[in-house]
Amino acid sequence: MNHRLPCLFIPIFVALSSLFNTYTYGQEAVPAAGRFMQETTQDSVLHLTLEDALRIALSDNPNVKIADRTITKQKYARKGTYAKLFPQISSTASYDRTIRKQVMSMKFEGTSQRISVGMYNNISAGVSASMPLVNAQLWESLKISGLEVEAAVESARSSRLSMIEEVSNAYYAVLLAEDALDSYRQAYENAVDNYNNLKGSYDVGLTSQYDLMSSQVTMANAEPNVYSAENSLYLAQWRLKALLALDLDQQIECEGRLTDYISQLEVTYPSDSLSLSGNSDMKILENQRKQLERNLQMQKNACLPTLNLSFSYSYNVMADTFVFDSWNPYSVLGFTLSIPIFSGGQRKSAVKEAEIDIKNASLQIEDTERSLKLSMMQYLNTMLTSAKQYQAARSGIDEAEKGYDIAVKRYHAGSGTLLEINNSQLALTQAQLNVCQSIYNWLTAKTSLEKIEGQFITE
Repeated sequence: MNHRLPCLFIPIFVALSSLFNTYTYGQEAVPAAGRFMQETTQDSVLHLTLEDALRIALSDNPNVKIADRTITKQKYARKGTYAKLFPQISSTASYDRTIRKQVMSMKFEGTSQRISVGMYNNISAGVSASMPLVNAQLWESLKISGLEVEAAVESARSSRLSMIEEVSNAYYAVLLAEDALDSYRQAYENAVDNYNNLKGSYDVGLTSQYDLMSSQVTMANAEPNVYSAENSLYLAQWRLKALLALDLDQQIECEGRLTDYISQLEVTYPSDSLSLSGNSDMKILENQRKQLERNLQMQKNACLPTLNLSFSYSYNVMADTFVFDSWNPYSVLGFTLSIPIFSGGQRKSAVKEAEIDIKNASLQIEDTERSLKLSMMQYLNTMLTSAKQYQAARSGIDEAEKGYDIAVKRYHAGSGTLLEINNSQLALTQAQLNVCQSIYNWLTAKTSLEKIEGQFITE
C-alpha cells in the first residue's frame, strides 16, 4: 500500500508541473510580487492628495468649464433682454430708378390731358428710432431673464458638486485598490515562504510530496489574485485621470491610505441634523417654479395695453438727372397705443397652460424632496453600518494574524496541517479586505450625503 501511494500522485504531479514550470525543486521560488507593478522614475510620477485632485478637477474638467460658460451665456442673454427697454435706432438709405413714369389722365376745360408723374432718380436717407413706454409683458420677461441667470449659476454649482463627489469616490477607489493589492501580495508572499520552507523540508525527507504539491498549488492560486488586484488598480487610476482631464499615460500616485480616515468613522451624523436647504437639485426646481410663475404673470400681462414711441427723420431728393438741386427734410414723431381686444381665446388658453405647469412643478418638487430624503437616510444608514463593520473587521485582523502565526508554527512542529495554514491565510486576507471595504463604503456614503446636502466648498 505504501508503494502504491506515490504512484497515485505521479499523474497529478506531471499535470501540475506543466502549470508551474517557472518553479524548480533545485532552487527557492522567487516572489512574483515585484513583477506586478512597472517601475517608474520619481520625476514621471504625479503625486496627488485628495485636495490636489479636487483642485485640478474643478479647474480643468470640461463639464465644469461648460457650466461656467453657460453662466456667461445667460448673462449675455439677460443683457439682450434689457436692451429692449432702450431706443432701437437704425439708419436707412435707398435709391430708386424709375424705368417708366406713371401717367395721370385728367380733363381741363373739356380737354383731356396726360401728365407724367415723378422723377427718374429718387434718393432717400434717414434715421428712425422706437422704444416701448408701457409694456408690462416686456417688464415681466426681464424678471424671467434674471431667474435664468440664477438657474445657470446654480446649475454650475451642481456640476461642481457632482464633480467633487465623482473625484472623491474615484480617489477612494484608488486607495481601496492599493490596499487590496497589498493584501493579495502579502497572501502571495506568505504562500511563497511556505513553499520554500516546505521545499527545504522535502529535500531532507521531513515533508511529504503531497504537502509540497499542495503548497505549490496554493502559491499558484494566489498569483492570479495579485494580477486581478493590479488590474483593478489600473482601472481605478484611469478613472481618476479621466476625471482630472489628465493623459492616461501619466503615472499618478495617490497619497495616503484608507486607514488615514479611520478617525472620521467616529463622527456621528444625527438624522435630525440633515437638511436639504443647500441641495442644488431643490434650488434648481424652485427656480424653475419661479420662472413658471413669472411666465404666468407675463401671459396675464398680454391682455394689458402697450404704448410705444417712434421717431423718424429723413431727407428725400428727386431729379430726372443726376444733378440734384435740393434735399428735402422730413420728420415724424408718433405714439402707438395697442389695446388687445379679442384673440380667439389664445391668451386665456396660455394662462391656463401656465397654471398647469406651475402645479406640475410643485408636484415634482414634492416628489424630489421625498426621494432625496430617502437617499439621505440610506446613506446615513450605510455609514452607521460601515462603522460597525469596521469595528468587527478590525478586531478580526488581530485574531487572524495570530491564527496564521499559530498555524504555521503548529505545522512546523508537526501538530498542524497545511489546510490550517491555508484557512488561516484566507481568513487573514478576508479580514484585511473587510477593513478596507468598510472604510471605503463609509467614505463614499459620506461623500454622497454631503453632495445631497450641498455642503461641498465649490470655489
